[in-house]
Amino acid sequence: MTNYILSLDQGTTSSRAILFDAAGKPIRSAQEEFTQHFPKPGWVEHDPMDIWRTQRDTARAVIEGQGISTAEVANEIAAISITNQRETTLIWERGTGEPIYNAIVWQCRRTAPMCDQIRAAGFDAAIRAKTGLVTDAYFSGTKVAWLLDHVPGARASAEAGELAFGTVDTWLLWKLSGGALHITDVTNASRTMLYNIYEGDWDDEILAYFNIPRSLLPEVKPSSMVYGETVAHIFGEPIPLAGVAGDQQAATFGQVCLSPGMAKNTYGTGSFLLMNTGTAGVPSENGLLTTIAWQLENQPLIYALEGSVFVAGAAVQWLRDGLQIIDSAPEVETLARRVDDAEGVYMVPAFVGLGAPHWDAYARGTLVGMTRGTTRAHIARATLNAIALQSKDVLDVMARDSGIALSALRVDGGAAANDLLMQIQADVLGVPVQRPAVTETTALGSAYLAGLAVGFWPDTATLAEQWSIERTFEPQMSDAARDDLVAGWQRAVERAKGWANG
Repeated sequence: MTNYILSLDQGTTSSRAILFDAAGKPIRSAQEEFTQHFPKPGWVEHDPMDIWRTQRDTARAVIEGQGISTAEVANEIAAISITNQRETTLIWERGTGEPIYNAIVWQCRRTAPMCDQIRAAGFDAAIRAKTGLVTDAYFSGTKVAWLLDHVPGARASAEAGELAFGTVDTWLLWKLSGGALHITDVTNASRTMLYNIYEGDWDDEILAYFNIPRSLLPEVKPSSMVYGETVAHIFGEPIPLAGVAGDQQAATFGQVCLSPGMAKNTYGTGSFLLMNTGTAGVPSENGLLTTIAWQLENQPLIYALEGSVFVAGAAVQWLRDGLQIIDSAPEVETLARRVDDAEGVYMVPAFVGLGAPHWDAYARGTLVGMTRGTTRAHIARATLNAIALQSKDVLDVMARDSGIALSALRVDGGAAANDLLMQIQADVLGVPVQRPAVTETTALGSAYLAGLAVGFWPDTATLAEQWSIERTFEPQMSDAARDDLVAGWQRAVERAKGWANG
């Protein structure tokens, strides 16, 4: 019996590796940040080799730190899973494995004008009907088209079948397998704006519109199955590669939101709310996304409604790195607790536009309501309020689309450790917020998917039994205070909208 699943959690600002045992508990982890590149205003890039190097090195660090020798790797680790920042787009040469350009990150807004043209032409309706997505620079499709149009020789090479496109999971699977695997899973495919989530295939009409050759694209697989194995030299012995899901779908699975109506919120760089809608994709009338939640091997697709908030934890990073009013992210809670409320100060962290339910690529960050009495503590409190209020905007429309009233919200991600933020979230929602004992649910979810594929866990009922609550935050704010806070927030959001568009 092998002892662990090794989960690779490749995020927007860092790569992590976590070993999970059969109880679903994290045993050892390693993390390494990597450089963010901002070549122009609104552009965000990563060096693909930084992504690979940091992910490989953290995996090795976890294995070595646990005292697993290279000869013991195959006996100790049942499988490797991958969860990843979604929509980030890479293209590389099939022959050499060399990237043709930096990875274009999900946050990047360079293709916003292209999206404007798509909407003006009316093709956004076809994209919405087939992919469940709104037409926005957030997704991979326009990024692929941009790379083919702007990297010298790329289009000719792509049409000759010499290039490979992938999201981050595909890139890592390629590298881990020594180029043997060019695949993605249904969750990551569903975020490209190129995949028909109802027919389960790349969509020829959309590919033709973007002039993207099908030969560029990876094969799409279920989220839970054995895809192949690592080449021996990376970890000493081959290890099965067995579970893949985009980070937010992985977190939903890790929170064991297995029944329709169950919802979770992950507080990372952005904030991502998903509600399980079962085997039916529910179209949104309110700016949410219909997406694939996961697919187990030989099982039907499971769908979700999703609301994506672009900036959550990144707003706290801005307080640290931009304003420099805190030295570390956890300090924001201590600073914000110095005041009882933000005293009319609102921060709208639309640094890269607004996501659901507004979808305004031209909104920009706004700080309003300040007086001479405003302190950095008020700004810190306003930042935490903003993270919670953005999530409320999404959950309100999610309830309208699904017809399901939320009874509780399961939370995870780095900022879920902030007790004040979780209390504010419960207050503005008016429902309990449940923080699980294991908050590494993104990595855990992909580990669960891999473990099911190799028999490390027998079934999903076993996973549900393992999930437990560490703390529940009950709403404490009065209805009147909540209404006032929300009304001020809505006014602030209106002032942020359209700012970069004159």
